[in-house]
Amino acid sequence: MTEMVERVDEDDRVVGLVSRGEAVRRRWLHRVATVVCRDTRGRILVHRRPDGVARFPGGLNWMLGGAAEPGETYEEAAARELAEELGVRARPALVLTFRCAGVISPYWLGLHEVVVTGPVSPDPREIAWYDWLTEPRLAELVRDERFVPDAREAYDRWTALRRRSGPAPAA
Repeated sequence: MTEMVERVDEDDRVVGLVSRGEAVRRRWLHRVATVVCRDTRGRILVHRRPDGVARFPGGLNWMLGGAAEPGETYEEAAARELAEELGVRARPALVLTFRCAGVISPYWLGLHEVVVTGPVSPDPREIAWYDWLTEPRLAELVRDERFVPDAREAYDRWTALRRRSGPAPAA
């Protein structure tokens, strides 16, 4: 079954419905929703992608997520991805959206945050390993060559936003 996405313009307005594969091949903008997960101690979930996946095999990432389905808001897509990838049902809060250059293809990225208060059940097709890291440890790891480049761009924008507005209070 072909995954469909909404093609969007430079202002993140929907201009049509296309397959995700075509959007990537033609470098058309579409929407991706991501979630940064914190535990109750303020640590951030970092994970390694499985070696057998098509995009960024074995790559390290601090966000969960994927393409928004047609008609989904960024928030709805983030909640769906959180449930699919980590087995957590919650309402992530949108922190920022930006046009991500993307290594494979450009896209609009919606970055969300959520505090995870209960157990997690990572989907092994999405997450090969995970750990909860402090922000200083994440700041070191994000410069590792194994870190997914798009995730590094999101991290840089997230930290720049936090420098301007101050960090969110810990749960």
